[in-house]
Amino acid sequence: MTQRLNICHVITRMIVGGAQENTLLTVRGLLERGHDVTLLTGPTTGPEGKLLDQAGAPGMRLALEPALIRNLNPLADLIAYRRLKRFLRAGRFDVVHTHSSKAGVIGRLAARAAGCPLVVHTVHGQAFHPYEKGWRNRLYIAAERRAARCSDHILAVAQAMVDQCVAAGVAPREKYTVVYSGMDIEPFLAARPDPALRARLGLPEGAPVVGKIARLFELKGHDFLIAAARPVVQEFPDVRFLLVGDGILRPTLEAAIRAGGLERHFVFAGLVPPSEIPRYVALMDVLAHLSLREGLPRTVVQAMAGGKPAVGFALDGTPEVIADGQTGRLCPAGDVAAVSAALLELLRSPQTAAEMGCRGRAWVRERFDWRRMVGQIEAVYLRQLAAKATGRP
Repeated sequence: MTQRLNICHVITRMIVGGAQENTLLTVRGLLERGHDVTLLTGPTTGPEGKLLDQAGAPGMRLALEPALIRNLNPLADLIAYRRLKRFLRAGRFDVVHTHSSKAGVIGRLAARAAGCPLVVHTVHGQAFHPYEKGWRNRLYIAAERRAARCSDHILAVAQAMVDQCVAAGVAPREKYTVVYSGMDIEPFLAARPDPALRARLGLPEGAPVVGKIARLFELKGHDFLIAAARPVVQEFPDVRFLLVGDGILRPTLEAAIRAGGLERHFVFAGLVPPSEIPRYVALMDVLAHLSLREGLPRTVVQAMAGGKPAVGFALDGTPEVIADGQTGRLCPAGDVAAVSAALLELLRSPQTAAEMGCRGRAWVRERFDWRRMVGQIEAVYLRQLAAKATGRP
């Protein structure tokens, strides 16, 4: 390491989620590289679980800001801005790196006002999207444009995120760098099916398993999987759909499953610690990833590391992970019939599924290792700081 940096990562909440896992691995990797790292976050609320209760980063300094909350709240947002500005100024950080929409806006404004030398943001997903109300999209885009002017550089977990930001006029393309979301893939490479876990979940021996790993939340696509299940059940009467995750939509989804007479075929695993996810992936024959709003689908990468093919919608960062016909199947967004057909194709031909899984495993080993991600992020910090020191753009 040529330069020891004092770095502060800012994120709205540390729930069990992709952006949070990405951030924690980044903190961990930067600590391993000899930097001083602080993680500032708001309250962790909701049914998704608290990531910091299940994983950590030895040596990390943790700062909690109660006013930094996910929902729009002008008073709390103003309080959070003022407190963050004081904290960042007192901390004398070389780099402030923000994550998530709310912390990304408030954190960047506060960091610039505090005079921090380098302000970086990562786009893990968009606050603005086609399924949001028009006035909210206009507000979010305006806020992102303002925050982008306070940013020295912006990272994105997928090229699709850059394209969407540029199209919305958030910032010029040259202000972005794509750094694919890295993850710890070794546990997925090593995991093997556990008969005891299979029995505990009530998955019949030999029954095909279609898995989905996601919070039970709007736009995550569980409704599409339920709708696509009927043709699959008709051909594979013992099939099970394993839903890993929890959230506010569980009662709604359970009602939809009952209405379709599919209770025997759906299994709710509930909230599972990140360290246990590889054991669940090992039980799956195929992963269904049907989110309508995604940065880079981490669960698809994890499934591929476990040697499983994936079925997903061709939107956002998903096509940057699933190569159609090579590592899985891409379907038009919202096309339930196409999802059914893709699942049936893979379940009918275990050899095809295994070949796709093998190619997917090689693909993710090459591109999505978390230490590779950390090295790329560190390189951005050092390059941007050097450019500022010499006055280069």
